[in-house]
Amino acid sequence: MSSLTTSTIAPAAPGAAEPARPVRDWGLGVILVLARKEIRDALRNRWFVLYALCFAALSLGLASVALAGTGRYGLAGFGRTAASLVNLVLLIVPLMALTLGAAALAGERERGTLETLLAQPIRRRDVLLGKYLGLAVALLGALALGFGTTGTVLAVRGASANAGQYAAIFALSVALSWAMLSVGFLISSIARKTTLALGIAIFAWLGFVFVGDLGLMGGALTLRMTPAELLGCALLNPLQVFKTFAVSGMHRSLDLLGPAGLYASQTFGGWLPLLLSGVLAAWVLVPLILSGLVFSRRTVR
Repeated sequence: MSSLTTSTIAPAAPGAAEPARPVRDWGLGVILVLARKEIRDALRNRWFVLYALCFAALSLGLASVALAGTGRYGLAGFGRTAASLVNLVLLIVPLMALTLGAAALAGERERGTLETLLAQPIRRRDVLLGKYLGLAVALLGALALGFGTTGTVLAVRGASANAGQYAAIFALSVALSWAMLSVGFLISSIARKTTLALGIAIFAWLGFVFVGDLGLMGGALTLRMTPAELLGCALLNPLQVFKTFAVSGMHRSLDLLGPAGLYASQTFGGWLPLLLSGVLAAWVLVPLILSGLVFSRRTVR
């Protein structure tokens, strides 16, 4: 990165203390440079491209089922597709974002390029924010490809009802991907090897996807948890927050989610979307801040 150089520093006199390496506050400029680099690297990442294409293909498959139901049963294509996409998003999007974030810092550290990058007069926080911004835009593009292609097919085929629900699911999916990307960055800031970071990311994905649902069911049965306790545990899982938000947008009642859903709708009422939005925002910001703290204090190697 030749653009991130500074002027030559005169050598110190014999016996004098070595001057500290200057750090130029590049701010937004270096963040955008690094973000563009991460977008290019993501487009060359075969796994990321495979995830994006698989998501788009499965979305089109769900749209075909929705269109078949529209002709046969008179159901709205956008509404049925949005409902079907909830489960697809819960499986693919967290895995895609976690693995992408987990390899962000650990991969650069293992290849030695992170040490070269930090030798430049730039701040570590700018490096972290630039890499996060680039990968967040890449995830946005991957989801836009899947949702956009499917939405175009539905619109061309005349399925115009419930388009607002479809757009809301897309926005929630983007928020979920950014939350999982932040968790991936936290993993990447702790793990020194790419294989270790990816392994932790896979286990985290399994925990969020499977242990979340099974844990809530097991806790409700064995510990006899109250609806308030069930809701509190559900809010600790961003995937459960996404599901609750999505179901509340498609149905007036949350009885599909059991006692915790009914408790949430009865207790918070119209404030529930604001609460869920705040929890998702916290899942984006808190892991990213923690990863910044770890990244700023750990050695490069």
